[in-house]
Amino acid sequence: MRQDKRFWYHFNKNGPLALGFILVSALAFADTKPRVFDENIIKDSKILPKHSPSNFMMNEKKTYKKPPQETLRKTLTPEQYEVTQQEGTERPFQNPFWNSHSEGIYVDVVTGEPLFSSIDKFDSGTGWPSFTQPLSQKAVTERTDGNELLGKRTEVRSKTGDSHLGHVFPDGPPDKGGLRYCINSASLKFIPAEKLKESGYEEFIPLFSKKK
Repeated sequence: MRQDKRFWYHFNKNGPLALGFILVSALAFADTKPRVFDENIIKDSKILPKHSPSNFMMNEKKTYKKPPQETLRKTLTPEQYEVTQQEGTERPFQNPFWNSHSEGIYVDVVTGEPLFSSIDKFDSGTGWPSFTQPLSQKAVTERTDGNELLGKRTEVRSKTGDSHLGHVFPDGPPDKGGLRYCINSASLKFIPAEKLKESGYEEFIPLFSKKK
């Protein structure tokens, strides 16, 4: 009984802190709960959407290059560097793009390579930007990471820059392929639809013109 009283005393005294810890733990678990799945699922035509709206627009003549590490340390913010180069994870609900609804594309913050589109973005409730698919499967790579304690997951990286982007889980919208690309905002740079041409991504303009 004394132990119970001490527990409730500390809980009531530190209630906000305790509840905050519980909330953060729950959110972190939301990102890791979907365990690693067969990587062939990503390539399975029955799982992937039949048509990626912008695959046909990808300009394969364009080349992207990853800058040297010493340059990245100067050009990236500490959080961007930690996430992309050291496989870090930003805080949920405290990042620029988790709740963004603006039209445009998301490119690799390291190389500028196009990765995702706002058309494929959806609200997953996790606090991180979530997409049903990348602009092109050629722009990303997947590999298994994690451990036995936290569980293994399928990591998503940019192909050219080899930036850590986030993870992909098989719990996305069923009608859009069933995948959820859970991506860190810190790994992305947003290019608004109205600035695609001046930013050098004019090949994606028709993607958003079709919606109007």
